Amino acid sequence: MKRIVWLSLAAIVIVAALLFNYYVGTYNKLQILDEAVNSDWAQIDNQLKRRNDLIPNLVQTVKGYSSHEKEVLANVSDARAKLAGSMNSKDVKAISKDSEQLSSALSRLLVVVEQYPNLKADKSFVALQDELAGTENRIAVARKDYNLKVKVYNAIIRTFPTSVVAKIAGMQQREYYQISSEDKKVPEVKFD
Repeated sequence: MKRIVWLSLAAIVIVAALLFNYYVGTYNKLQILDEAVNSDWAQIDNQLKRRNDLIPNLVQTVKGYSSHEKEVLANVSDARAKLAGSMNSKDVKAISKDSEQLSSALSRLLVVVEQYPNLKADKSFVALQDELAGTENRIAVARKDYNLKVKVYNAIIRTFPTSVVAKIAGMQQREYYQISSEDKKVPEVKFD
């Protein structure tokens, strides 16, 4: 009888130790995935900051050529400030929306630039435009990397039995960085 009690107790201890090991291992894996998502988000943040730092130089260069285009320049500055504010909030949806607004304002600025052939040939403007294009590409890559990490993280925390550990640890699904429906529309190209 004593032997059965000791075997039962040993079995309970072994099962408890195995469950504890599983929990700890799964919890640590989830933390690593969460950090990977945070790291990729930091890269998006970094590239958006880089773009925000380039914009005042671009605006100043254009100002010298187009003093009567104040509304376009003001829209770019306002959109930049709004994005900077939402970047401080770490709200993925707000950052995505404000980033798209800034991209739209920059597109309107580049339309204005088309009206000034001397500006288009200006070396500092061309260099700034190249830097901005490179930064936009970096943002696209960082966004893709972030969304891939979010996909893996979200899939893992939704699968059983990992979902139990995730729920106990208070881990929730992360949001994807999405573009607006306006930016999904096919642009209209006209040749006059």
